[in-house]
Amino acid sequence: MVKIIDGKALAAAVRAEVATDVAAIKADGGRICFAAVLVGDDPASQIYVRNKQKACEKAGIEFTLHTLAGNCQQRQIVALLKKLSQDKTVNGILLQLPLPATVVGRDEMAAINAIDPQKDVDGLTNVNLGKLANRTADLVPCTAQGVVHAITSVCPDLTGRNVVMIGRSRIVGRPTALLLENLNATVTVCHRSTRDLTEHTKRADIIVVAAGHPNLLTAKMVSRGAIVIDVGINRLPDGHLVGDVDFANVAKKAAAITPVPGGIGPLTIAFLLRNVVTAYRGQHSLQNH
Repeated sequence: MVKIIDGKALAAAVRAEVATDVAAIKADGGRICFAAVLVGDDPASQIYVRNKQKACEKAGIEFTLHTLAGNCQQRQIVALLKKLSQDKTVNGILLQLPLPATVVGRDEMAAINAIDPQKDVDGLTNVNLGKLANRTADLVPCTAQGVVHAITSVCPDLTGRNVVMIGRSRIVGRPTALLLENLNATVTVCHRSTRDLTEHTKRADIIVVAAGHPNLLTAKMVSRGAIVIDVGINRLPDGHLVGDVDFANVAKKAAAITPVPGGIGPLTIAFLLRNVVTAYRGQHSLQNH
């Protein structure tokens, strides 16, 4: 019988821990603040930011939203992020991605790297990704943390496990692969240029899919008893949300699987909150758990 990994329940436990930590900070006279920067008026991005705001408020974290027009110049985004980085009352900063088409590629990275690495609660600056590669990161990308938390909820020891990571994005695929390697898993990263994807996935104990392609992973590509983590979220023409995994059929073979929605999404926000607390502690020379 397949186990459906309940991301909402796992996230609720993480958020409860965060709320306890925030209450302790406040009891000691501290003030913890998170700033989000939203560029443009993309409806999906607005929803994501609103969800983060609600999560912060429930945890007792102050939330401020800074908005810029979609046609603004990259230098304006950089200036705002640098201003927030220098503001001692702000503990965590997030630049909502993706940015409008006018700010892409190298410009987008310049904007991300304008964030003080100590306040980079997305863990996406070059400094923090470099620390992750060197196993010294405190602020690790939130989705990568969520993926690992989901996996270890059903498989606590990843030593020697064969993991296939489908997708190599800076936001999900690369940091997730690094985090899994740091936990002694053997990781194969696959992408659109991989030859015979099924040859790799059939050998995997654990498959993580973050490709942005509906139903990319089918049942014939999965060995019986595998753990399947679906990071994808795709809206079909009829309005339904689906992941990158053919959930109904893959679930018949998997030992455990995450649903979409209700899987990795809630965990991503929960670990964002945890990163805000981690950032606060780092800035105040307090020990992190």
